[in-house]
Amino acid sequence: MKNLIFINGTMGVGKTATSRELQKILVPSVFLDGDWCWNMEPFIVTDETKKMVTGNICYMLNSFLGCTEFQNIIFCWVMDRQAIIDSILEKINLKEVRYYLFTLTASEEALRERLNVDILRGIRTADILERSCGRLSLYEETDSVKIDVSNISVKEAAETIAGRIV
Repeated sequence: MKNLIFINGTMGVGKTATSRELQKILVPSVFLDGDWCWNMEPFIVTDETKKMVTGNICYMLNSFLGCTEFQNIIFCWVMDRQAIIDSILEKINLKEVRYYLFTLTASEEALRERLNVDILRGIRTADILERSCGRLSLYEETDSVKIDVSNISVKEAAETIAGRIV
């Protein structure tokens, strides 16, 4: 039986870093960052591009699930509403798959500290602060295991997730 592991949370909370660390722990595994499917210039959010991105994500996840080489499929993305998660799951072949959903959360103070580091490094722009912090409460509504990463390392977050995978 394969493991399909979704990791969500607001921008800058550590989804990608945690997923990369988890990939080292859960071998053999493959990792898909949903942001890779949005890598466009200019960044355009329309019904058409949303449909395209979701279609690409579902195609990739189904391909990974169908490949005998991988036991663990790790997917991270900003999924701040249960409807986003459900719209992906309904297009995924979950036969003989254990599905897990984890939400990385943080205090607003911890999130702002992380984002400010990214802003100083030039990885993000200052407008991310309000956009990301404004979404924190949305994740309370998702049907997921919440992991507060305010005071733990990326490695500890990944180990926490790995410890919950059967």
